[in-house]
Amino acid sequence: MMTRLKSWLLYPLLGLLLLAGLLLWGAMTVLHTTPARAMAELDRRSPQELIRYADAALMEYGELHALLRPLLLRVQRRVERPTGSIPLPNLGKGHRWATLPEGRPPATLPVKTADELRQALLSARAGDVIELAPGRYRFEQSVKLGGPGSGVAPIRVRAAQPKSTQIDMNTAEGFLIDQPYWVFEDLRVRGVCPSDRDCEHAFHIVAGADFFELRNSWLENFNAHLKINGVDGRWPDHGLISHNTLSNDHPRQTARSVTPVDLVGANFWRVQDNLVRNFVKGEGDKVSYGMFVKGGGEGAKIERNLVVCSPNEISRPGVRVGISFGGGGSDPGFCRDKGCERYEHQAGLAANNIVAHCNDVGLDVNHSRHILLAHNTLVNTAGMGLRGEGSQAQLYGNLFEGKLLIKNDGKARAEMEQPMKAAEVFGSADNFRMDWRVAPERIPSLPAVPLDFCGRKRPSGTYPGAQEETAACTDN
Repeated sequence: MMTRLKSWLLYPLLGLLLLAGLLLWGAMTVLHTTPARAMAELDRRSPQELIRYADAALMEYGELHALLRPLLLRVQRRVERPTGSIPLPNLGKGHRWATLPEGRPPATLPVKTADELRQALLSARAGDVIELAPGRYRFEQSVKLGGPGSGVAPIRVRAAQPKSTQIDMNTAEGFLIDQPYWVFEDLRVRGVCPSDRDCEHAFHIVAGADFFELRNSWLENFNAHLKINGVDGRWPDHGLISHNTLSNDHPRQTARSVTPVDLVGANFWRVQDNLVRNFVKGEGDKVSYGMFVKGGGEGAKIERNLVVCSPNEISRPGVRVGISFGGGGSDPGFCRDKGCERYEHQAGLAANNIVAHCNDVGLDVNHSRHILLAHNTLVNTAGMGLRGEGSQAQLYGNLFEGKLLIKNDGKARAEMEQPMKAAEVFGSADNFRMDWRVAPERIPSLPAVPLDFCGRKRPSGTYPGAQEETAACTDN
C-alpha cells in the first residue's frame, strides 16, 4: 500500500519538474541566454534587476508571460520584502520642531504675508533675520534674493513657529538662491502644483550661492526638492543640508528627474542627519534616486541620513536607488570638470547612513573615484554597486543585505564588510526596530569615521554598520 502511495505521489512531482524545466527552457529561449550565461549574469546583476529584466522581456510573449509571471512575483516578494502600510519611525532624523534652539538671534525683518516675505528677501542685508509669522504664504512665481550675507553675518530666514507656518509653492522653482551666506531654517515648504511636472524644486541653488544652509525644515511634494548646479562657470560650493525631511506623499507623475537631493558639479557639500523618503518616479524611465552628487564635483560628505526609497509597495514599477555618486551620468555641458571625462565625482564620503526598502542598490558609485563607503546599514536593498568607467571605491564596515555588484571593471577595496540577513541580526529591521537580535562581531574603528549614526563617538572596537548603539537618536 505504501509503495503504491509513493508511486502516485511520484508521478505528479515528476510532472511538475518537467513543467518547470519546459518553462525555464522557454524563458531562456525568449531571453536569448544559456544556463552558463545566466549563471554569469547572477554574479554581475542583482536578483531584483534580473526579475525586472525577465518580466519586461517576457511581456511580448503573452501565454509564456502569463505562466511565468506568478512565479516571478512570488520570487520578487521574497527578494523585495513588502513593508505594509504602517508608519515607519524616523530614528531621530529629519526636522524636529518640538523645541527650537535657545539663543536664536532676534528678528530684524518680521513678515506676515507672501508679498512682505518677497520684499524682505530682496532688501535684506548681511546679518538680517527674516522671520515668518504663523500662517500660509503662497507663491505663483519663483522667489528671488537681493544681496549677499557674509561669513560672520549670514542672512537668516526662519519661521517664528514652524508648526504654524507653511509656504505653498505653485511654481517650477520655489526659492532661487544665487547669493552667498544665506541660511533657511525651521520652514515647511510644500509643492501644491496641480501637475507634478510643474513642481520641480523647493530650492534651486546656483552660481555664486556659496555657503548656503538649509536646517530643520520639511520640504514636501517636489521632484527634486533641492537642485544644486552651476551657471556660467560659477558653482555654489560649501553648502550644508542638515536635519531636514524631504518627502513626497505620492509617486511623482513626471518624466523629469526625481531626486530629492540633486547636486551637479558643486564642491564640498555636507548632507547630514536628514530623512529622505518616498521618491517614486511614475513616468519616463521611472528611475529615481534619494540623493546623488555628480557633474565633476568633489568632496561631498553624506553622513548619518535615513533614506527610505519606498515606505510601502517596494516592488511597484520603476527603479529606486538610495545614495549615488554619479547618478545616471551628466550631460557634458553641465559638468564642472572637462565634461566629466575623468569622473562624475571624486573624494566623496558616504558614512553612517541607513538605507532601506529600495528595489535597487542602496549605495551606488558610477564613474566616480576615491569614494569611501563606510559603516552604512542597508536593509531590504540590492546591496552596493560600482559601475561606469573608472569607478573606484573603498568599502569598510558596511552591514548590508544584498550583494556587492561590480560592472565595467570597477575597482573596490573591501575590508571588514558584513553581509547579513536583517531578520537574523535585528529585532525587526523592516520596521526600523534596530535592536540587536544577534550583534555582529566588533571591528577596528576607522579614523575617517569617528562617530556613528547618532553622532556618538565610536570606541576603538566598534560594530559594523551605522549604529554603535541601536536606540533611536534623541540628540545629534
